[in-house]
Amino acid sequence: MASLAWTYHRQHQFKEAEELEVVVADKRRKILGEDHPDTLRATSNLAWTYCEDGRFKEAKELQFVVLKKQRKILGEGHPDTLWTMGNLALTYEKLGKLKEAEELEVVVLDKRRKLLGEDHPDTLWTTVYLASTYQKQGRFKEAEKLLVVVLEKRWKMLGEDHPDTLQAMGNMAWTYQTQGRLQEAQELVIVLLEKQRKILGEDHADTLRTMGNLAVTYYKQGKFKEAEELQIVVLEKHRKVLGEDHPDTLQIMVALAVTFKELSRVKEAEELEVVALEKRRKILGEDHPETVQAMANLAWTYHNQGHFKKAEELQIVVLEKQRNILGAGHADTLQAMTTERETLGGPSATERVPKLEDGSRRQAE
Repeated sequence: MASLAWTYHRQHQFKEAEELEVVVADKRRKILGEDHPDTLRATSNLAWTYCEDGRFKEAKELQFVVLKKQRKILGEGHPDTLWTMGNLALTYEKLGKLKEAEELEVVVLDKRRKLLGEDHPDTLWTTVYLASTYQKQGRFKEAEKLLVVVLEKRWKMLGEDHPDTLQAMGNMAWTYQTQGRLQEAQELVIVLLEKQRKILGEDHADTLRTMGNLAVTYYKQGKFKEAEELQIVVLEKHRKVLGEDHPDTLQIMVALAVTFKELSRVKEAEELEVVALEKRRKILGEDHPETVQAMANLAWTYHNQGHFKKAEELQIVVLEKQRNILGAGHADTLQAMTTERETLGGPSATERVPKLEDGSRRQAE
């Protein structure tokens, strides 16, 4: 039953996976007891499914309880403890708690290097997640160094068409894009997308993520029509495959709204942004970085329509939250300060460019 649940998980059928994992965890709890290692492992797997389904707060609560017990019963260096610790780190990252995520990932990576070796798949996955956290902290060079190592090792050990190698290619393209190396990013993403369509299929979550990433690259190159065409396809597929409220669906919605504004379709952009902001507030919380990003984008839309009072009210909230969450010197905080001044002064504000997705996915243990 647990194996079938993981098969569902790998196909992004999270509801089906959850139903089985709830049964497995409940049966193990009754037969083996609350603190048995197999019960804790089943509960940890259920928490990870919650995270993949975008239910980050539920995931964190379960993972925190399981990790505390595993540390006490199994020890800090046990594979099950490291599995839960790594998953909790990624949940923290999804919740915007990057410092907490980094602290856990550094510990997990160090222990896995010592216990499993530099080339073990679990060590490489942990390296990817730490790189992702570095990216979101703006530490792009540190992230790139880690991702280059992962890509080289996977290429050598697994071959160029293995799904894990393809994901590493996507991570490298994301790194190029964040550093403004747009031509390199585009070339790599086009190769990757062709391989994923052939190997994984048109509707696979990784394929859709790469299509969205290519759209962001087109956007940053000023190819707004090409970006829009891809984003419309991806949004439709995300709604069908993942659901209207999934974080990946909302990210594509926000990106499409930004593209609409570049094409002077401001009213359509506003409609998408209002929906995205409402859903992010409900799902992620008022202070999550992606919720704040949605506020900033909607404020810019109000500004462009001449609704300066509404824009100012939102931008003041954005600036206050970014100071508290990111610090006064962070690039996003400085951008918010500039945008607020531009709104008060009248000239056009600078848009918040949609983020490229890194597409990290953790393997089961």
